[in-house]
Amino acid sequence: MQASVNQELFDRFTALTFDDVVVVPGYSEVLPADVDTSVTLARNIRLQIPVLSAAMDRVTESRMAVALAREGGMGVIHRNLDPADQAAEVRRVKRSQSGMITDPVTVGTDATVGEADALMARFRFSGVPVVQPDGHLIGIITNRDIRFMEPGDERRSVREFMTVDGLITAPTGTTLEQAKALLRRHRIEKLPLVDATGKLTGLITVKDLAKHRDHPLASVDSHGRLRVAGAIGVGPEVEKRVDALV
Repeated sequence: MQASVNQELFDRFTALTFDDVVVVPGYSEVLPADVDTSVTLARNIRLQIPVLSAAMDRVTESRMAVALAREGGMGVIHRNLDPADQAAEVRRVKRSQSGMITDPVTVGTDATVGEADALMARFRFSGVPVVQPDGHLIGIITNRDIRFMEPGDERRSVREFMTVDGLITAPTGTTLEQAKALLRRHRIEKLPLVDATGKLTGLITVKDLAKHRDHPLASVDSHGRLRVAGAIGVGPEVEKRVDALV
């Protein structure tokens, strides 16, 4: 009986696969540059391509979200993670590309070279600013400063290795074009922004400017950071998860 029902179902419909269909190319006067594939999501979030990746643990974490946002779409970080771990994935996306980094990762004056090196490896940075407890910028430590460390140097203070003399900074409010000119003139990769009292307020990097040039259609927020979404679901930890993601 079951076999006859199945046979009836198969005989009733025509099924096609990709190999059964051929789209014949035709003449068109529409140029690729004239095509607009952008879409608007809730709250006026605009994507250049209508592609969002699934919130699945085998599909979307920070690497997928970064790649998709650079092409104009957006990734949704899955929630099969602790709230803190999911928020860390979102943070990696946000820090992977910025117009201006408004809350740069820093190290304190009491940090060791080993701690600074581990921080740079964690976020894949080539250098981080060194600040006093009150936020005043006193230097910057980069991979170049610690390239020739000797055994045991990882326990020494960043003060002994950081760049202080000739440190180039710019005032808060410097535009990306102005920053680009300063970076090119002084042949540096990172430009810290400071206020009138010397407190660090932001950071502009050559790498971020190059990413904006290479990915002009990237989905970015009002601060120039890549867009990313996070799944929250339902359940007792939903508020904790939302707070962590925000």
